[in-house]
Amino acid sequence: MNSKFNEIIGQKQLVLVDFYADWCGPCKMMSPILQEVKSVIKDEVKIIKVNVDQHQDLASEFMVRGVPTLMLFRDGKMLWRQSGVLATHDLVGIIRQHLN
Repeated sequence: MNSKFNEIIGQKQLVLVDFYADWCGPCKMMSPILQEVKSVIKDEVKIIKVNVDQHQDLASEFMVRGVPTLMLFRDGKMLWRQSGVLATHDLVGIIRQHLN
C-alpha cells in the first residue's frame, strides 16, 4: 500500500486523504460530507480513504492519533491537515484555497 499511496499523493492533482476507522462514529459522519464535496469540486481533487486499522503503517508514518484525520496533498507534500468532522462548505473552502 505504501508505494501505491505515495504514487497517488505524488500527483500534480490535489489529493484529499481521509484516515478513518470502521468503528468510528464521526468517521461515518464524514462519508456523506466527502460525497457532497466531490459533487461540488468534481475532478479538481481526488479523494481517497485509508482505514487506519488495515494500514497501521501509514497511520503511524503520518502520525494519525485520532480519526477522522483529513490531509490534503499535492506533489507528495502535505498542504493541510485537520482531525475531526468538517462541514461541507468548510472543506470545499479549504480545497479551493489550494487549487491554484
